[in-house]
Amino acid sequence: MEVAVVAQRDNSRAAALAAEIRTALRTEGVGCRLDEATAEALGTLEAASPVGAFSECELIVSIGGDGTFLFAARGAGGTPILGVNLGEVGFLNAVRPENAVAAVRREVEALRANEFEVREAPRLTATCGDFESVPAVNEIVVTGPRRGHGGGASFEVRVDGSPYTSGHADGILIATPTGSSAYNLSEGGPLVHPSIGGLIINEMAGTEAMPPLVVAGDCEVSVQVTNADHVVAVSDGRQPHELEVPCEITVSRADPPVRLAGPVADFFEALGKLS
Repeated sequence: MEVAVVAQRDNSRAAALAAEIRTALRTEGVGCRLDEATAEALGTLEAASPVGAFSECELIVSIGGDGTFLFAARGAGGTPILGVNLGEVGFLNAVRPENAVAAVRREVEALRANEFEVREAPRLTATCGDFESVPAVNEIVVTGPRRGHGGGASFEVRVDGSPYTSGHADGILIATPTGSSAYNLSEGGPLVHPSIGGLIINEMAGTEAMPPLVVAGDCEVSVQVTNADHVVAVSDGRQPHELEVPCEITVSRADPPVRLAGPVADFFEALGKLS
């Protein structure tokens, strides 16, 4: 059995906790992989592994905030992730630091006893011709060459083929319930409880914008783009990809979903940290 550990970059507290967890795993006879930054922080480069290889492990431990979790999820595939919250908002991280080592040991024991339980949350992918985005836990964003006056593009948005909105906007954002409290919220979108299996469609600074819309989670959202030099598709704020215009980008659920291990984060407690 192997467990991967990702600590928040440049956070000494996260690095120290990663070292504790690594020691505990060794005591349990469990192999431990570290991402490159965590391995460098601990001075154990021989244990370094690319995040993209973490799908080969049985469990991933993310130590930090939601950003660290999203980074770990990029290479997780179907491997469950246990999130340790270091004082961040913590929608994805439910384990307190003082309980982290014990929580990891419990998950290892459950794996060995074949009693391991996980929860699933949706991920999204954007496709356009030969392009396919990295799966997103929070949101897919399609924006014009730049934001603000004189930027943006002309968009037509359809849901399962039916027209929803069209016009000029800075961009279109499609979010999961998990991502409703992230970029979507800053763009005036609604908070959506994780028990609601929907998708949020949110125009960004549209000239004649429709209100944000929540649709069924298995809907396919198409974004047709014209009147711009190019557009940029971004997955969870990372790896922007430039696409020539005109184009049509399709956003739908990705497989596999992100799999969450350990206790459930209190959504409303996390909301209180947003203010």
